[in-house]
Amino acid sequence: MLTTELNIAHVDDFYALLIESHEGLSTSQSHAMNAALVLILSNHIGQPDLLQQALQMARHTAEQSD
Repeated sequence: MLTTELNIAHVDDFYALLIESHEGLSTSQSHAMNAALVLILSNHIGQPDLLQQALQMARHTAEQSD
């Protein structure tokens, strides 16, 4: 089952690190970094059912953002 509850220790520190990691990148480079991060973490998870749930959740979130 996909964990949807907050599961990151020091979430504000992680968010700052995430934002900082994009500093100085062009929009294209930032998108490429995000795509690479998704693929790296997907490989780490490695469970197709969890990845499918995550993709569906992310798509739903994106569709609701308009």
